[in-house]
Amino acid sequence: MRDGSELVGWGMATGVWEALQMPIAVRIALTANGHAEVSCATSDIGTGTYTIMAQVAAEMLGLPLDNVTIRLGDSSLPQSPVEGGSWIAASVSNGIVTTSAAIRERLLRLAQQMPNSPLADMTVDRVALADGRLASRQDAARGVSIAEAMRQGGIDRIEEERTTTFEHGGSHAHNTHSAIFAEVKVDEQLGVIRVTRVVSAVAAGRILNTKTASSQIIGGVVWGIGMALHEETLIDHTFGRIMNADIAEYHVPVHADVHDIKVIFVDEPDDRVNPLGVKGLGEIGIVGVAAAIANAVYHATGTRVRDLPITLDKLLR
Repeated sequence: MRDGSELVGWGMATGVWEALQMPIAVRIALTANGHAEVSCATSDIGTGTYTIMAQVAAEMLGLPLDNVTIRLGDSSLPQSPVEGGSWIAASVSNGIVTTSAAIRERLLRLAQQMPNSPLADMTVDRVALADGRLASRQDAARGVSIAEAMRQGGIDRIEEERTTTFEHGGSHAHNTHSAIFAEVKVDEQLGVIRVTRVVSAVAAGRILNTKTASSQIIGGVVWGIGMALHEETLIDHTFGRIMNADIAEYHVPVHADVHDIKVIFVDEPDDRVNPLGVKGLGEIGIVGVAAAIANAVYHATGTRVRDLPITLDKLLR
């Protein structure tokens, strides 16, 4: 299709990434005044680990978000794998679930020591923490406050640390999936390619935070544009020297190269992969983007380029 002096093409590709999870340890200290400190040696490399840890802890402990403090990024804290492979969000979030359950069990034992305790016949799976109270999941009126339970035990702080492990393999696949749709415009005279629109639809289990998750996918799409059209390591084959070893010479997408990007999430919690139904989002954002762009270029020009990046000389061969 032509748009003035430009050829317009559309392309689509799909992506799959394994939803890996790694053993991780989390420590939670809960005080009688309703404040929790959550500690783990994991790191936040800009993907929102602080945010999701606080969100999950607040939900699991029934506390306001402002009452949760996160400590991470220190090797003296409970052990964590490196941040990579799309596994930290799922690993640390479910680590918080495991440790929160231990906190809940401690509180239940204390509450059951109270005279005429409304939770006397309860088991830990039948109670939940919400609004600063430990209460029956079926009848919220049957409960006690965190402060009352701790007062009964003569303590003002409960601390638990647990390691969470995950099973991989088995009879079910644990993957994230995506479908990427790209629109390109190619200048007929200059051969310049512009990616004018990308839509990325992602199925990655339960989405903990739509804003930070969208930002991750958008970042992956931008990297995919760079992979398709810009990024290339140039080597001097005589001396084995990398010729573009710095940002001044290595070409990456800039604002002018990035146009309309839309992210769609298929929210499908997977309770087989972990209790929260969470899967990682890091790598799935880039998987398939370059292929979708290459397909769109082929649709616009009739030229199939299989060696990235797609540059003018390859397009005009």
